[in-house]
Amino acid sequence: MKSKSLTLSILGLSFVAFLSGGLWTYSWSNERVREAYRSLEKFARVYEIIKSQYVEEPDDSELVDGAIRGMLQSLDEHSVYLTAQDFKDMQEDTRGRFGGLGIEISMRNNQLTVVAPIEGTPAEKAGILSGDVIAFIEDQPTSKMTLIEAVKLMRGEPNSKVTIRIKREGVPDLIRMSLKRAIIQSRSVQAELKDNNIGVVRLRGFSERSSSELREAIRKFRNEIREKESASDLRALILDLRSNPGGLLQQAVEVSDVFLREGLIVYTQGRDKQRVSRSFANSSGTEPDYPMVVLINRGSASASEIVAGALQDQKRARVIGTKSFGKASVQHVIPLEDGSGIKLTVAHYYTPSGRQIQGEGIEPDQIVRGPFDRDPDEDSEERSEGEKRSEGPEAPTSEGVAQTEPPVDPEEVGDPQMDAAIEYLSRRLAMAR
Repeated sequence: MKSKSLTLSILGLSFVAFLSGGLWTYSWSNERVREAYRSLEKFARVYEIIKSQYVEEPDDSELVDGAIRGMLQSLDEHSVYLTAQDFKDMQEDTRGRFGGLGIEISMRNNQLTVVAPIEGTPAEKAGILSGDVIAFIEDQPTSKMTLIEAVKLMRGEPNSKVTIRIKREGVPDLIRMSLKRAIIQSRSVQAELKDNNIGVVRLRGFSERSSSELREAIRKFRNEIREKESASDLRALILDLRSNPGGLLQQAVEVSDVFLREGLIVYTQGRDKQRVSRSFANSSGTEPDYPMVVLINRGSASASEIVAGALQDQKRARVIGTKSFGKASVQHVIPLEDGSGIKLTVAHYYTPSGRQIQGEGIEPDQIVRGPFDRDPDEDSEERSEGEKRSEGPEAPTSEGVAQTEPPVDPEEVGDPQMDAAIEYLSRRLAMAR
């Protein structure tokens, strides 16, 4: 009994030290401090009960790690605990080459959700779509996995295979896919000059050279036009951000700045409403004010949403497509003494007009569904029924799993969103004559 009391006392003293050094720093009210004491006393009590009564002797570090992990999971889907190994893996990610599937994923409603497949990767070739929920990885349910754990399972040696099962809106059964891992290369810019001197630039992601590659694509448009018509220039532009999962914030600012002479591009705001970080446009090197369209869909996230929101709010471009993903929050990685750390959401991104992107997304000015987009109202009823059939902790049997069909070639079904963009710009150009 003395040992138990001593353990509890030590824990209590640690918490008192934490409270005196931390909580008072924030000048909390007496009631909030008392509430914090009560919560920490309950934690210490539960910890002691587990230590003294659990059927097997628990490992102290595993208990503490589990408690930290639980605290962060209770906050939001992007705040996570990073073990020392997770930190190491995160550093390896920055090298940009790994054997993977080529999908950007996020936690949404506690489900492992595809933001967008990266073009030309195994995921895109297999027909994985934005909004698909990865329910199983190699027969392991993802419902209890962290984002980091799921990524680890999907990565591996190039040319090795991994089997996943996905839940898709409107499809009652899970879809089984067997994919071969590949080296995922950095994304690039695609550019094409359409009739009427309308340029189309597709950004697959926001890497370190995205803004410079965008400017280079526009420069090539002008060279191509002048070779044919010496007195002509680029007349309109379509910036295609569909299925672009995002990337570097600074590149989102710089891409927006290509088209904006002045004004706010984006701002971040956390708990302290007085502390706001703002990014503004610079007039140097701004493109002429030609008509412009930004294309987005459900796979447009993060940096893509910042660009679309800025150009929409500043009345610089018409946004066409479907509502974007809604993923734009600021996480700080905070190291701990033992080599582990936490990734904590500290702020959200907002468009110039004050719209929060996180969880809300960007609404287009003109809604046009693409060939793989479904009516959200139609989906909600079918999804609720489909989820009932696929719930449960066990891997589905072969009777309850649909085999994936070969992906549809987009060229065969057309591109109504691109068609709508060209039609809108053609009308604008005709009116300007």
